[in-house]
Amino acid sequence: MDKMQYAEKLRNLYTEKQPGKLEELRALDKKAKRPATVFAWTFGTVGALVLGVGMCLAMGVIGNLMPLGIVVGIAGIAMVSLNYPAYKAILGKGRRKYADRILSLSGELLHE
Repeated sequence: MDKMQYAEKLRNLYTEKQPGKLEELRALDKKAKRPATVFAWTFGTVGALVLGVGMCLAMGVIGNLMPLGIVVGIAGIAMVSLNYPAYKAILGKGRRKYADRILSLSGELLHE
């Protein structure tokens, strides 16, 4: 790398960049998806753990409480099963919230 390229690279690192429409569009897309993603990971993890505890109770690994284990396991199965529909509902809500701005920005970018 010669001196000119190195100087240009350093200059670009220290120059304050103005966010453009594409960066704003990406940020809005992330804002629309983030609540659904956080919910899905959290609720899915908790549901899997509840299911696991139910299985341990039912198989006698944690005490001898098979009826309680079956009930807890069914609750975990319900949580895991409802995770994807809940994710889709929250994602749809986020998309509707930011749809107008995302559509206007993408329209401006496509017609430039």
